Amino acid sequence: MEAKGRGAPTGAMAELTLRGVILGALITLIFTAANVYLGLKIGLTFATSIPAAVISMAVLRLFSTGTILENNIVQTIASAAGTLSAIIFVLPGLVIIGWWQGFPYWLSACTIALGGILGVMYSVPLRRALVTGSDLPYPEGVAAAEVLKVGAGSREGLEENRRGLAAIVASAIAAASFSIIAKTKILAEEAATFFKFGAGATSVSTSFSMALIGVGHLVGLSVGVAMFIGLLISWVGIVPYLTTPVPAGADLADLVGTTFRTKARFIGAGTIGVAAIWTLLKILGPIVSGIRSALVANAARRSGNGAMLELTERDLPISIVGGTILAALVPIGFLLWIFAQGGPIADNPVPIIGLTLAYVLVAGIIIASVCGYMAGLIGASNSPISGVGILAVLGASLMLAAIYGSGGDDPQQTQALIAYALFTTAIVFGIATISNDNLQDLKTGQLVGATPWKQQIALILGVLFGALVIPPVLDLLNSAFGFAGAPGAGPNALPAPQAALISALAKGVLGGDLDWGLIGIGAGIGAVVVLVDELLGRAGKLRLPPLAVGMGIYLPMALTLLIPVGAVIGHFYNRWSLRQANPEFAERMGVLMATGFIVGESLFGVAFAGIVASTDSDAPLALVAENHLAVPLAILIFAGVIAALYAKLKNWASSPLS
Repeated sequence: MEAKGRGAPTGAMAELTLRGVILGALITLIFTAANVYLGLKIGLTFATSIPAAVISMAVLRLFSTGTILENNIVQTIASAAGTLSAIIFVLPGLVIIGWWQGFPYWLSACTIALGGILGVMYSVPLRRALVTGSDLPYPEGVAAAEVLKVGAGSREGLEENRRGLAAIVASAIAAASFSIIAKTKILAEEAATFFKFGAGATSVSTSFSMALIGVGHLVGLSVGVAMFIGLLISWVGIVPYLTTPVPAGADLADLVGTTFRTKARFIGAGTIGVAAIWTLLKILGPIVSGIRSALVANAARRSGNGAMLELTERDLPISIVGGTILAALVPIGFLLWIFAQGGPIADNPVPIIGLTLAYVLVAGIIIASVCGYMAGLIGASNSPISGVGILAVLGASLMLAAIYGSGGDDPQQTQALIAYALFTTAIVFGIATISNDNLQDLKTGQLVGATPWKQQIALILGVLFGALVIPPVLDLLNSAFGFAGAPGAGPNALPAPQAALISALAKGVLGGDLDWGLIGIGAGIGAVVVLVDELLGRAGKLRLPPLAVGMGIYLPMALTLLIPVGAVIGHFYNRWSLRQANPEFAERMGVLMATGFIVGESLFGVAFAGIVASTDSDAPLALVAENHLAVPLAILIFAGVIAALYAKLKNWASSPLS
């Protein structure tokens, strides 16, 4: 799957170049703006690594000196900035609760930048623990590496590279074409049905997304099965139980949707919390080993033997990492002091800010580890980063509730504390988003032979570019549309679903009305899944990753149903590959096909976001208002295209290489 050694560079190659940095910055402007808009509109962001790599290769091919390592730096910068846009899951909450009317530029930019830089620093020792020292699949990191290798190798005219490039292009065109036709409303993008189930109600839904098929192929059967089990727990168990009894004349779609958003997801958050804690306990050993090996590498540098280290083992020195983390706490403390003005914390700021800094430091380490693991397990774009935001805001809110109490009589004090909890969460969330992405990029770098410290510098640059771009985009969207639930929000307000949920959690804890029972139920489910997973592991059976189960409970079915389908398709394809004359090549071709699904849909997602923003229309490509055959046509064409592509893939993968 990893194609070790294939495409790795030999000799000195251009890597961290000025033109690469400039190109990365330009791509960042486009992708970050698109991600901010889409995230506030529908609650999802898309991974930017692969689209950035494709664009970078197209541009740098205009120069005779462009290299695979330079392309890798470009996608690293754009990927970091694009992922950092997930901060929109927290910051708009300050507008929603009425604490901010807009986004103060420097306060917002510095908050985003400092959280992101901490995320980069935490990921340095984690690289050794979770990338080079683990067998996590890193689906998007592997996919990005395959894109870069095929792009570089295709210059040599080798048959294997020609077929690999053909597999990527064919599946990318198919995914993009299907998405384009779906936007015309001739075909359906999603299908959902709501119905009574026992004494309650539930739903079955899916989005016709070839990217999800690709993700499923890449993550494998174990993760796919775990997600499907989580999906069943949520939609066959939790939702029907919580909707019992169905009120007479109730709108089932509204009832089921509201129940899932306001109750079932909190249960999922509890499951993710327990799974995250267990995951951290399991990876503490590799993390400590990673830190130890980083210290050894640093000692080698100081003794003058740094040149003896393998190129791919040269991280930023651990002394710089530790010093940067400690130095960042000073401006973070200053930002917290500025933000606390006008609230109860300003009366005695030193102990509260000191406690907050300790929380940022410790929670950052935990969250960086968990997010890195989740990204390695299922991919950065499918990792439930908002679930981590839920845990982070719960921690910050509980810390303040322990000091000031909850449900007080002074609403202004309560609002100020809620705002402070959200601001603290924004810093921690910056760490989470970057850790969620960085290890994917570092995995890509490992597979193409990149220098880790140069990639880590590129990650910092990506954070800075993203921090400069995100606040004005947020301000523009707030001025044009506003956010649902905010004071004075109009009918066209952007939903900002995650920010609304995280704000509601902070209000629930500090206002004293959070349903802890739901979190507890989820924690209980998580404990049972952890036990089952460990028993399966000891028996040598297919594992049941607890985090993947939690994701299946927490995420909407429309975003998860096709991942298990893709995992099953990928499983049977890989079994077929083992029977071929060149099984490694055949399996690698499957990775490239899955990669193309993600590439095509991601690139179209960028283009469509620009069209939506420029036309101010929710459906700028719609050709018909409604098509009663849209769903059955979508099912037939979607399944038919995937079947045809995999049939063609088998032909490419089994034919002798000439």
